Amino acid sequence: MSVQAARPEFVLEMRDISKSFPGVKALSDVTFKVRPGEIHAICGENGAGKSTLMKVLSGVYPYGTYEGQIVFNGQECKYRNIKDSEHDGVVVIQQELALSPHLSIAENIFLGNERLRHGFIDWAQTNSQASKLLTRVGLDEHPDTKVQTIGVGKQQLVEIAKALSKDVKLLVLDEPTAALNDDDSEHLLDLVRGLRDEGIACVIISHKLGEIRAIADTITVIRDGQTVGSLDMHGVEPVTEAMIIRQMVGRPLDNRFPEHESQTGGDLLMEVEDWTVHHPVDTARRVVDHASINVRAGEIVGIAGLMGAGRTELAMSVFGKSYGRDISGKVRIKGRDVQLNTVQQAIDAGLAYASEDRKRYGLNLIDDIKHNTVSAALKKIAPKGVIDKEEEAQVAEEYRKKLNTKAPNVDVVVGTLSGGNQQKVVLSKWMFTDPDVLILDEPTRGIDVGAKYEIYTHINALADSGKGVIVISSELPELLGICDRIYTLSMGRITGCLPRSAANQESLMELMTKEKEEIVE
Repeated sequence: MSVQAARPEFVLEMRDISKSFPGVKALSDVTFKVRPGEIHAICGENGAGKSTLMKVLSGVYPYGTYEGQIVFNGQECKYRNIKDSEHDGVVVIQQELALSPHLSIAENIFLGNERLRHGFIDWAQTNSQASKLLTRVGLDEHPDTKVQTIGVGKQQLVEIAKALSKDVKLLVLDEPTAALNDDDSEHLLDLVRGLRDEGIACVIISHKLGEIRAIADTITVIRDGQTVGSLDMHGVEPVTEAMIIRQMVGRPLDNRFPEHESQTGGDLLMEVEDWTVHHPVDTARRVVDHASINVRAGEIVGIAGLMGAGRTELAMSVFGKSYGRDISGKVRIKGRDVQLNTVQQAIDAGLAYASEDRKRYGLNLIDDIKHNTVSAALKKIAPKGVIDKEEEAQVAEEYRKKLNTKAPNVDVVVGTLSGGNQQKVVLSKWMFTDPDVLILDEPTRGIDVGAKYEIYTHINALADSGKGVIVISSELPELLGICDRIYTLSMGRITGCLPRSAANQESLMELMTKEKEEIVE
């Protein structure tokens, strides 16, 4: 009579994992355990080691480059690459989605895992199986649809469908809702709950603590490369956001937003009047429709709007016509009409724009901190056309210290930094141009609460120095916490402008969903 092996208590155990890079110990004896069929969240500040731990698990950092053990379903594993871990059913979906935009949904799902017949791709089987997977994840799209034509929320679902095609047993999601609106986020979280009910263990890395509390069964907190502890979300004592934050940052964070005295009486720095922008491909479509906004010296102005309202399109089109066709309207800076037909003209006029996509538009990820810091204002360190290397290093080091960027020196490659520290380099770059008006598009996306507080402090300091700051954010509490006034956009039109004293989430949402222009002052 055979005795059936007992099912292990944990589907995954990472025991005493340590990982070092030159001059930095990223992980130190981290222990991490996941039970079968649970949603396990990993929380920690940027740079705490969360992504490094998952790269160890997936084989990106192969066996032999770290210390410790990985035990999956009771067996020690020595993954040497991603294929090894995926063979066991461990699939990691990174924050930067690994989809090919020019291929179809079906082609992306089975890329590297093709459905073959007699050595050739069986397209009938490929599309049939893709359709079943799309139904399973709740995505109503044809398998032949090109990935570049669908939104980020749907692309996340394609990634999950791709994972399910590999018979996933442990799904890791790194910041899965960072770029999603509320509806897409809720749909994705519902899907994760459904996978848990099917017995698939899920690991979620996220900075959205409310979201984590709503979905996680267990939370593990990592701080400075070490495991701080785990929190049972179904225990006797309720787990609050304050408890999670205290473990993440090592201290209570009593106020999410630094105290700041509003300033709304300064001189007008920038006025955008009757600004209209047409879609770059569908030129009959207005993405910004006769919008008018202004910002004064010392003022922090917010722009709120639902996904697709035209927030980023407005900012990019003003900043040197970086987006759109058939742009019309006027821009005045310090009372003078200016022509901003190129990015350089915008910078020369005293305007700066920190993109929401720092990895694609904000930074050169394969270059170092010092080159990125001075890249938007090279003339300041090259008066005779030759870059003064000593001054370049000195400037970058001053901003590294000023913004508390966590890096041993300014020769560190930006792509190796955490998201929060990359964002500090973006801020350094644009602060070095000494702009009159700085537009910040989603300045704290994918950043932990501690780093957010630091970013807010720097925004306040810019305003206190007499700059005008425009903040675009999907997080209404953020706008309400730091802005003096908030404009609302709906379908490309300005539908309201409320002072902080008169604004709340309900009043902003009401204006953000208006279908017709109705200015409220």
